[in-house]
Amino acid sequence: MKINPLRTSAFRFALGYGVIFTLGVSALLGSVYLLTETALNNEIDAVIKAEVDGLTDEYNRGGLSALADELTWRTASWRRTGTVYLLVDKNLAKEGGNLNSWPSNVVPSERWTQFSLAATGPHDDPVRDPVRASVIPLQGHWLLVGMDVKEQDQFIATFRKATLWGIGLTALAGVLAGSWLSRRLTRRVQRAAETCDAIIGGDLTRRLPVTGWHDEFDALAQAVNHMVDRLAEKTQVLRATFDSAAHDLRAPLYRLRGRLEDAVRHPPADDAVRRGVEASLQELEHVQRTLSTLLQIAQAESALSVANSAAVDLGELASDMTELYEPAARERQLKLTVWADTQCDVRGNRQLLAQVLANLVENSLKYVPPGGRIEVKAERVGPSSRLTVADNGPGIPEGERAHVLQPFVRLPGTESTSGTGLGLSLVAAIAKLHRAQLALEDNNPGLKVVLDFNAA
Repeated sequence: MKINPLRTSAFRFALGYGVIFTLGVSALLGSVYLLTETALNNEIDAVIKAEVDGLTDEYNRGGLSALADELTWRTASWRRTGTVYLLVDKNLAKEGGNLNSWPSNVVPSERWTQFSLAATGPHDDPVRDPVRASVIPLQGHWLLVGMDVKEQDQFIATFRKATLWGIGLTALAGVLAGSWLSRRLTRRVQRAAETCDAIIGGDLTRRLPVTGWHDEFDALAQAVNHMVDRLAEKTQVLRATFDSAAHDLRAPLYRLRGRLEDAVRHPPADDAVRRGVEASLQELEHVQRTLSTLLQIAQAESALSVANSAAVDLGELASDMTELYEPAARERQLKLTVWADTQCDVRGNRQLLAQVLANLVENSLKYVPPGGRIEVKAERVGPSSRLTVADNGPGIPEGERAHVLQPFVRLPGTESTSGTGLGLSLVAAIAKLHRAQLALEDNNPGLKVVLDFNAA
């Protein structure tokens, strides 16, 4: 089972935590940026307000002439402080200051304003420096006091750029860290899933890896490994008990069968005794066949048969089994045909796959009336291989198809025919062992059994 890292819970958690961390860092850096910008603007406003207060005091002491003289004196320090002054009359005509004229985009009634001031750059190129200013009315005159905020704006722009880069790098680091964590967790889960698949497949020698970090994965791995240890012990005990019981039953049954066959070869004078012996032989044959099938089912479900599996050509196997049963089909006046594709390989146990074909063909030979047909097909379907056995017999009702795959289940009306009711159960067990998809379909008329195998 292949795990997609982008669809794992670890990736979603890492992505969620990365988003939350990025939002937190964004809020922190954004707050610092806003507080810094506000502090710088407040500092500039405080400097401008101090200049305004000083000039207003000068105006209150000496009137407009004293204010004009003060502006003339302060104009000399403009290059050093970056402060601009302009005193105009009600018609916006200049009466003092270091500005040539009233800025065109400034409305005198505005308390605070911002405009651009023409200046000369480092290479005598004309530039426009931003200026923040305060406008004060003075008895029919207007006083504008401002500061060149070019350096502050450049600092704010640099700080804003650094803030955005910080947020972007934080998001990138979160994505990379989340991806690394997700892939690391996915690899551990993938290894655990592959080990569990192998254990489910019957390899009870496999164990989940323990890294020694003593984290939750190690705790889970140790618990699962302990469970598999107990399961392996119980399976071994059960298998040994079952094999012993089968062996102990098989020997007396064979001895009893030998005595009965010897009695048939030397028939007693009493016909009733002879008929009883023959009936006992039939029952013994049925018991032996049932016991053999149960052993095969147990072997298939224990997965021991695929421990050393190999590539099996379904086309070749289908041809061989069809050739084996062709005389029996002719004897029952049935037409048995085979269609085998090339390179139809699957991974599995050849003997068990042959048993699947044998059971399906024998069922068709048993239930298809004379003149009918049986078709065996092995073909490639994309990357997979498909085995199909179809006939035109009575078939199986759709509501009974899942039921007949269970052990000892026989359809109504078939009790008189010989059989154990285990044939399709063995087919289902072997299909499950080989991870094949088993389907019973309507052949219109008859039954079609389809097994889809993964590519070898």
